[in-house]
Amino acid sequence: EIFPIGIDTEDFVRAGQKENQSASVKILRGRPEGFSWIIGVDRLDYSKGLVERFQSFSRLLEAYPAYRGHVTLLQIAPPSRSEVPEYREIRRTLEAESGHINGRFAEFDWVPINYLNKSYTRQDLAGFYQASRIGLVTPLRDGMNLVAKEYVAAQNPQDPGVLVLSRFAGAARELESALIVNPFDFEGVADAIAEGLEMPLEERRSRWAAMMEKLRANTLTTWRDK
Repeated sequence: EIFPIGIDTEDFVRAGQKENQSASVKILRGRPEGFSWIIGVDRLDYSKGLVERFQSFSRLLEAYPAYRGHVTLLQIAPPSRSEVPEYREIRRTLEAESGHINGRFAEFDWVPINYLNKSYTRQDLAGFYQASRIGLVTPLRDGMNLVAKEYVAAQNPQDPGVLVLSRFAGAARELESALIVNPFDFEGVADAIAEGLEMPLEERRSRWAAMMEKLRANTLTTWRDK
């Protein structure tokens, strides 16, 4: 028997509401019309596929030059287990990769990847999720991945963002209305991001509603009771 773990769905719905928003969330929301944030929030871990994600984002900027200057990947990776050499190594790799991509594509008023090695409150994260047109959750392997669920729960029902989700995350078995990708296929991930950025409002709403139904039916409480 499989018991997929849920989140406190309504808690994230509340956290995403406007009146709760901090100064940093307001800055994120204050970007001009036609600009989109893409968000990733992950522990610093090889299984999360962050190096591959950066490469997929680079492929997006190559294949769809119209997005240059109009999308930024906000990658939040709180430091974890910094005493383990492998973690120091992945941190260096990601810093080099983001620096390389930024060096190649950045303009004086735009940076492609905003890579942050720090922690944020759940309240701030919910606001960041809601301000982002794309939630990018592309682990190479993951038992579940609750960020995918948190991203969906925090969305504005009137104008929800699009979840791009790795087929190798357990969450993909529940959230079939996400854009499901293979994180090793950089072109495929880039195309899915572009599809999400262009997706009409009606389709975004219907995909979001289908995922929300799952999240409301299978919360942390129902998981515990099972």
